[in-house]
Amino acid sequence: MFRLDNRIAIVTGGAQGIGEGICKVFCEAGATVALWDVRDSGEETAKTIKESGGKIFFQKVDVTDRGSVQNAVDHILALHGKIDILINNAGVIRDRSFLKMNEEEWNTVINVNLNSLFVTTKAVLPHMKEAGYGRIISASSVNAMTGAFGQTNYAATKAGIQGFTRSLCKEVGKYGVTVNCIAPGFIKSEMSDSMPDAVIEAGVKLIPAGRIGTPADMGYAYLYLASEEAGFVSGITLHANGGAYAI
Repeated sequence: MFRLDNRIAIVTGGAQGIGEGICKVFCEAGATVALWDVRDSGEETAKTIKESGGKIFFQKVDVTDRGSVQNAVDHILALHGKIDILINNAGVIRDRSFLKMNEEEWNTVINVNLNSLFVTTKAVLPHMKEAGYGRIISASSVNAMTGAFGQTNYAATKAGIQGFTRSLCKEVGKYGVTVNCIAPGFIKSEMSDSMPDAVIEAGVKLIPAGRIGTPADMGYAYLYLASEEAGFVSGITLHANGGAYAI
């Protein structure tokens, strides 16, 4: 179950963290992965996964730029003739309390986290429609529901992704395309690694599962929604947080 053999997948923001975890899990499941990232470090990530047997290649892509995205999509289609899965994972934070937040900090987060979905999905969806098959999965966050101090910009984008998901699924289900999103909780990352131990311990105490999540945990959640077996699951937000936010 949950194999992705012969599937072509795009993972945006795949150079590190959750994106890297998704790339690894998808490759293990048999997919061919186009790792998109604006950072050159994506090349090294793809090389490491490929050395472990994964079918993966790096494309330096700015997901806020239509030309950059379209060029990458055209290249994938020239090589493989289709795109089956789009993972909208790319994101940034510019945390600051609202009264101190400037317009650039607001717009950067809105553009990368939310507006990019318009750009990437616009480029890929017509090909999924033509093929009669597709999986579009985007990265929301537990903070879309709970809010977080200093994250009005970030939380707004992650809530917007949920609305995007629920609406688009109603338009494209007849084409064999499902649209879902995942809301991670406290996940091990470069950011969490920089936190004081006391802060991490306090956070873990709020998680019924008793541990911080891992990029692999998220990768398997994405794998389920990307699989053929999840073909009747669409328009949902999958909450992957160890029970910290139960609905």
